Amino acid sequence: MKKWIEEEWEFTVTVVSGEAEQCRLGFEQGDSFICGYEVPAGFCPKTMPVLYTLCEIIRCGGSFHARGSDQDYEISFNCADGPVGFRLEARYIGNQ
Repeated sequence: MKKWIEEEWEFTVTVVSGEAEQCRLGFEQGDSFICGYEVPAGFCPKTMPVLYTLCEIIRCGGSFHARGSDQDYEISFNCADGPVGFRLEARYIGNQ
């Protein structure tokens, strides 16, 4: 498979709260995932729609201010079930 579109953004998702026994996948503080457009390997499929929506905000030229963040490219969100908290950071990598 050949990718024809070069991604301009890289996203890092880090677990910032919750305990492994509260998560079906055993996520714990400090676990992190890095992705572009693809689904991060090992990430929660139930929470992926939330992550995808947040990433699309950035890909479409927006920022996280309208979602309540005080930062343009960083936002906190909870997993779909609630007990695990994540921090999403977007980093522009275009024109490298």
